[in-house]
Amino acid sequence: MTTPWGELALARFPEDPRDRLRAWDASDDYLLRHLADEGVPLTGTVVVLGDRWGALATALATHGPVQITDSYLTQEATHANLARNGVGPGTVRLLTTQDPPPDRVDVLLVRVPKSLALLEDQLMRLAPAVHEGTVVVGTGMVKEIHTSTLNLFERILGPTRTSLAERKARLIHCTPDPSLARSANPWPYSYALPGDIGPVSGHTVVNHAGVFCADRLDIGTRFLLKHLPDTRGSRRVVDLGCGNGVVGTAVALANPDAEVLFVDESFQAAASAEATYRANGVPGHAEFRVGDGLAGVPSGSVDLVLNNPPFHAHQATTDATAWRMFTGARRTLRPGGELWVIGNRHLGYHVKLRRLFGNSRLVASDPKFVVLKAVKR
Repeated sequence: MTTPWGELALARFPEDPRDRLRAWDASDDYLLRHLADEGVPLTGTVVVLGDRWGALATALATHGPVQITDSYLTQEATHANLARNGVGPGTVRLLTTQDPPPDRVDVLLVRVPKSLALLEDQLMRLAPAVHEGTVVVGTGMVKEIHTSTLNLFERILGPTRTSLAERKARLIHCTPDPSLARSANPWPYSYALPGDIGPVSGHTVVNHAGVFCADRLDIGTRFLLKHLPDTRGSRRVVDLGCGNGVVGTAVALANPDAEVLFVDESFQAAASAEATYRANGVPGHAEFRVGDGLAGVPSGSVDLVLNNPPFHAHQATTDATAWRMFTGARRTLRPGGELWVIGNRHLGYHVKLRRLFGNSRLVASDPKFVVLKAVKR
């Protein structure tokens, strides 16, 4: 990536030679050129919110920015990209969306996230640290910035306008108004589950902002909950890509003897899963982990993996995440252990499972979804 401060070598995480996707896009480039061309003073506390793969934090490393992200993969990519470009450890401060934000923000750079709820929550959390002299600039591709996006900036921080589009990217300029009256942050959000979905029926779900389908139970998870396996013989169960943790919580309610591991690469999701589990007073033992799938879980240590894999990485459609999840499941399952997957019919997960496990059985289906089972031989 060519920046006003020199050339950067950047990669996504985990690195895959088959991955042709770049670790930056035109919106990152537009923002960096704007900062240089306009001579924006990058002094005081510079906060980079929503950096995708660390491109912004790496480019601005000499200014000692604070990066705030919901993504474990982004943090790992940032670590790797900083090292790749000769930036020493500690130069950039890495925070998660669950960490307390800085007390004062002098420059706020926002890479607009896909989730409007996550943007709302993070702007709400940062607003008390923003003052009338804070420089606030957002960036995103044109298809990511909507009237609702601009309204959020205006409602939470102050008057907002957009730039002209360049290479299908756009900037957001916001003038902070510290006197602005703000409503309370609505996140996290809780609701009661419907009564026809097995052991978790009627229980409470807690969603932090940015978790998929935060205000209701998504139809794919509902379908899986209606077709969960009998877990009475399972001692260690993984809710892989756990989201709000409703699937793992259902397992824990049905089998209090099971040890349930909740795993997600989203810090917001892992916090939601733990909050959901705690809110329902579930007996038994649970562990909540943020990471890259099942990396770090011992081989042959798991009886059952339940998985609803994502098929998007930001705006890109890809099966790379699902493949890593399936591969990790096969490694960590004991002989005879099972991987259960819920997915859209058109994704063809049965082909991948047969290639990896040597078998795949259809458990249930409807016009949109399939539940598949693969057994480790």
